[in-house]
Amino acid sequence: MHLKVFYFATILAAAMLVACNAVDMPVASTPPKPTSSADLQAANPDGARRITIEEFEALMKEGKAFVVDVRNQAAYDLGHIPGARLIPAGDILNHLDELPRDKTIVTYCS
Repeated sequence: MHLKVFYFATILAAAMLVACNAVDMPVASTPPKPTSSADLQAANPDGARRITIEEFEALMKEGKAFVVDVRNQAAYDLGHIPGARLIPAGDILNHLDELPRDKTIVTYCS
């Protein structure tokens, strides 16, 4: 009987050590960055187009971007992209008629 308890305790201890080591294993802190627009689209199954900072800067320079900050008023007041329009995410459907059709609408939340 004591031998069965010893085996059970040994297996349980081994399982606990393996589980503890699994938690402590290092994990990549950031996912690899996509390298192309196709990679950006594939990485976002919601279908929303993502743009790079370089693309954003070019759109801003050419006057082809309409920037919408979808955070709340308090976050917007702490700082925002110059020229960005505050439309909280929960209210965006109420403001669709205010969005230009001739520009790329860029939303951000951080």
